[in-house]
Amino acid sequence: MNPRLKRHSTVKNEKKLMSKSLGSSPATVSGDGAPERLPPLGFILLAILSLFWGLNWPVMKMALSEIPPWTFRTLCLGLGGLGLLAIAKASGLSLAIPKGEISPLLLVSLLNVTGWHIFSAHGLVYMKAGRASIIAFTMPLWAAILGSFILDERLTKRRIFGLFLGITGLTILIGPDIKTLGSAPAGAVFMLGAAISWAIGTVTIKYFHWKMSTALLTGWQMTLGGLPVIIGALILEPVTVIFHLSSQSILALVYVILLPIIFCQWAWFKVVDIFPATLAAIGTLIIPIIGVFSSALILGESIGLQELSALTLVVIALSIVMIRPEGIRQK
Repeated sequence: MNPRLKRHSTVKNEKKLMSKSLGSSPATVSGDGAPERLPPLGFILLAILSLFWGLNWPVMKMALSEIPPWTFRTLCLGLGGLGLLAIAKASGLSLAIPKGEISPLLLVSLLNVTGWHIFSAHGLVYMKAGRASIIAFTMPLWAAILGSFILDERLTKRRIFGLFLGITGLTILIGPDIKTLGSAPAGAVFMLGAAISWAIGTVTIKYFHWKMSTALLTGWQMTLGGLPVIIGALILEPVTVIFHLSSQSILALVYVILLPIIFCQWAWFKVVDIFPATLAAIGTLIIPIIGVFSSALILGESIGLQELSALTLVVIALSIVMIRPEGIRQK
């Protein structure tokens, strides 16, 4: 079976409500490759998750000022994963993992959840939230490059030029900090690791053929991917820290778990399922912009020529890489 076959997220015995919210069909494609219709749900989800994920960066920064990274991610993934599985169960879905999907599930959980959450949490400790969001959402750029190897997609001059612009933007952003050997380079390395881990995980999800629903796939990824994080937190950090949090950190934690974790994680995999991959990736371009300006508004972080130049180059790079050239048919 062609590994690029689209993943099917709907199971036969889902209740009517879950069929509407979790299993809408992908857009149809006309003979010349142009989409005839795109589900409105996809655009709505993209808009909402872009807002919540953009605001998530300064909010996470607030929470991480009091909660150590491993403990913070343990709370997010543990409660988020169990919450999604509980929602799926209450909606009438079986929580059983289909035969043959355990190994692929463990792999994508490690990449999309363990790698992303640990790297990004540590990155936020060492650098400004706005800058971190710019590096994190270079993910579609790396996914496009990796897709040329894993999914046999052609590495065009367009993509090579986009990669060059993206790397140039990152160099502008972190270059002066590398010279000073301060803490920001460590943060940049962590955030770049988070972006690449997410990119590999996204491409890997497209590689496999899934039988389970979007909610179940997301819930199990967060639960299984969170296990190494929980073990790390118990070994590396004091558990008692959670009993001495300020009301601000508690509210920030609640926001992260309910919206960016439970809702947005489901919404992202849903958008990838019902939209062409290129359109889904283009939809993330607004997130670092929201992250930069919301961090300035909420945390008082400065926005200078360095940040604006890097942000501009990264957005241009992502647009060049992800916008499908004419004549290439959508799958």
